[in-house]
Amino acid sequence: MSFQAYLDTVEKKTGKIPQEIVDEAHARGFGAETKSGEIVTWLADDYELGRGHAMALVHVIKNGPQISDKHVGTTGVHRDDSDVLRLDGLVRRGQPSTP
Repeated sequence: MSFQAYLDTVEKKTGKIPQEIVDEAHARGFGAETKSGEIVTWLADDYELGRGHAMALVHVIKNGPQISDKHVGTTGVHRDDSDVLRLDGLVRRGQPSTP
């Protein structure tokens, strides 16, 4: 699953675009210095997210939407189209918001 696909699935599960969750995390004081486990626990408690989906959000909460270009342009299942993740939601990209 690509990094972006994890975030898209989070949106489908929670009904919130990734940016809304990132903003909520920052409002709670979570940021670059926060331990990943604290954020994962919050996401599990409040949104019932599993570790993989939570860790995708942890990256964005702590580091912003820029990711490594390691998988960009590859053909594997983990490929992403860009090294900048879209946090603005599926509807803005013309994709359905329900599975």
